Amino acid sequence: MDAQHIDLDHLTPGARRILEVASGLFYEQGIHPVGVDTIAAESNVTKPILYKNFGNKDGLVTAYLQHRHDTWWPVLEAAIAAADRPRALAFFDVYSEDATTITRGCAYLNAAAELAEDHPAYPVIRQHKHLVWQRLADLIAEDLPDTAEPGRLADHLFLLLEGAFAHHRIYGAGLLAEGREIAEGLLRR
Repeated sequence: MDAQHIDLDHLTPGARRILEVASGLFYEQGIHPVGVDTIAAESNVTKPILYKNFGNKDGLVTAYLQHRHDTWWPVLEAAIAAADRPRALAFFDVYSEDATTITRGCAYLNAAAELAEDHPAYPVIRQHKHLVWQRLADLIAEDLPDTAEPGRLADHLFLLLEGAFAHHRIYGAGLLAEGREIAEGLLRR
């Protein structure tokens, strides 16, 4: 089974349990340290069931990252829909909320640090980060149509957002608030 073609919307209850257990283990312990034996045992399934549903560990890692995106993105979109203009600031609010429950930083940056660029899950990492940047750029263009270079401004906000989130465990949640304040200044300029 190709990891890119796992239909996450139609997983069996057993496959959902495997994905839930694997997601927790991958996030809390890292991808490489967690083996399929551990995932199968903690999911109360056999390894053949795991392989039948996800193909291999690489397929499960890909599904983990895609599922994380698929469950997080609607939260972001709801915050954007409820936000005042400039709506790009909603990203900082969502990331700040995430920072209250996230224990090991960004799952995508963690995975990127562990996986080779030719790993089947790497395109999911790139796509997630690109979609964050793209949504920022789209919102800037929509909310601030006179902005000369919305892509460049999106670059700056993306770096502020990602940098603040990546370092919030080191320097505290105030870093995200400070990043939001800087972003607001850039957007209102």
